[in-house]
Amino acid sequence: MSDALTELEADIRADLAMIAHPGAAWLDPKIGPDGKPALDVLVVGAGQSGIAIGFGLMRSRVSNILLLDKAEEGKEGPWLTYARMPTLRSPKDYTGPDLDIPSLTYQSWHEARFGKESWQELGLIERGHWAEYLLWLRRTIGLPVRNGCELLEIVPASDGLIAARVKGADGVETLHARKIVLATGQEGMGDWMIPEPLRHLPSSSVATVADDIDFEKLRGKRVVVIGAGASAFDNAATALEAGAAEVHLLCRRAQIQVIQPYRWLTFRGFLRHLSDLDDAWRWRFMRTILEMREGFPQPTYDRCGRHANFTLHEGAPVEAARETGKGVELQTPRGAIVADFVICGTGIDVNFVGRGELSTFAGNIATWADRYQPPEGERNERLGRFPYLADDYAFTERVAGETPWISDIHLFAIASTMSFGPSGSSINAMTTAVPKLVHGLTRGLFRADVARHWASLSAYDVPQAVVRRPARRTGETR
Repeated sequence: MSDALTELEADIRADLAMIAHPGAAWLDPKIGPDGKPALDVLVVGAGQSGIAIGFGLMRSRVSNILLLDKAEEGKEGPWLTYARMPTLRSPKDYTGPDLDIPSLTYQSWHEARFGKESWQELGLIERGHWAEYLLWLRRTIGLPVRNGCELLEIVPASDGLIAARVKGADGVETLHARKIVLATGQEGMGDWMIPEPLRHLPSSSVATVADDIDFEKLRGKRVVVIGAGASAFDNAATALEAGAAEVHLLCRRAQIQVIQPYRWLTFRGFLRHLSDLDDAWRWRFMRTILEMREGFPQPTYDRCGRHANFTLHEGAPVEAARETGKGVELQTPRGAIVADFVICGTGIDVNFVGRGELSTFAGNIATWADRYQPPEGERNERLGRFPYLADDYAFTERVAGETPWISDIHLFAIASTMSFGPSGSSINAMTTAVPKLVHGLTRGLFRADVARHWASLSAYDVPQAVVRRPARRTGETR
């Protein structure tokens, strides 16, 4: 470790000690049905959101926590797996998992690692450096993380606890917790979509942008990418750079989307208070933003556009697909295109039933369609499938009383978007969204223990001072 990083970590320890008030422990661990102390909070996911949530809880003196991630250490999130862009798309000065502690920002780490001049010259953050920073951050603040551990199922347990069945290197075990946070990023409440006309094709011919694709095998091949968001362009560019013979990108819109609504919404008022609006306003804002879809920056397009064998097709949704002796033939309103391999960048659908860990209660998760009926011109079936969350990011019941325990399961992922805006999936929202979530978690923990706190106050008899009265003189009267 460099001297600059060592010095930065010393500064961080001093900073955190300086703002540690109040430092009093306020939670007593509950004993689970297995006779072991239960966790106060189990966080599923140790990527950027999980780290920020864990840090927020520790700053609120909730230290009996554990973060789980199914990936090996350092591979959490998409950064070193299916993220295929050279840099992050967020501006370099956006703060996030640091939770507004200056010494914990990416800038502080970058300057200590590469020097202040490097930061001044930096355009956008390299995704590999972001992954390195996140790992450093988690270690520096001392988060308890268990990697290679996959959540299999969540079920209710006794005494207000929740049981999480998890699979690790040593087999399956059950962890008990008072609250569970699903900080599962992109695919937390559904799966990557393959358009219906392509679902009958074999995996050797079609993949999603999140799959482990061997791009070297696409050298000299004809590749079609479906979708026109930033991730679709990233995959098209990666195929081109790997030597694909030709790459076609199919955009269903008549004109490709170049406006990025997430740049518009990056201001404190929206990020902090969208969730305080009524359902009609929340639906109106998020439907408009999500139907626009995310745009892409100029360098993302240029990475493809510089190749003469790249073709963008607008107004070209896939209507049918079939295998032929020459490859996969895709029928569009603009004619047929033949490919050797198809990559789908068409986003993620919300499908609770498809998530095994939610199977116990998936049928009773309330959705936006259950709670709000928009005007005729504002309806959207896909967005209606998003979960309708409480003000602490907790699931709510479709039928009250059937699964009351799901109010202790909190969702901080891309499927939180309809209720809270881009809070569970974007760097730009972390410093407003994570404190809101942590506030909800600590509020629930305090309320559940209110009788114990009242008993503690009633029994509190620690004197703050000793009053010494002067002795009376002989013969003195009063």
